[in-house]
Amino acid sequence: QLQLVESGGGLVQPGGSLRLSCAASGFTLDYYAIGWFRQAPGKEREGVSCISSSGGSTNNANSVKGRFTISRDNAKNMVFLQMNSLKPEDTAVYYCAAASVAVVANCWDPDQFDYWGQGTQVTVSS
Repeated sequence: QLQLVESGGGLVQPGGSLRLSCAASGFTLDYYAIGWFRQAPGKEREGVSCISSSGGSTNNANSVKGRFTISRDNAKNMVFLQMNSLKPEDTAVYYCAAASVAVVANCWDPDQFDYWGQGTQVTVSS
């Protein structure tokens, strides 16, 4: 069974950091581009960051540039999202998603992705 599982979410104060992990089971991530999305209450799902299958190409949304970094370790079958300088507006459920291509044509389009995790809650509050 193909599955993605996110972890690492939690409650953090503004200015703090979290590192989200996305682990795959049932398939190898080597051939999949990966995206991170988030969804806040009452808002649409928003693309945050994406990475090519090799890790050689990354893209970040303007709202997180300079603060979030996506990376992957194909040997461990995992993808990460390092989030620094967190703001209250970063509060959302964060999802990782896998696309069956090396490079996604549009990182911000959820329809480009084939497999999704269940999400992990990130809350930024003092």
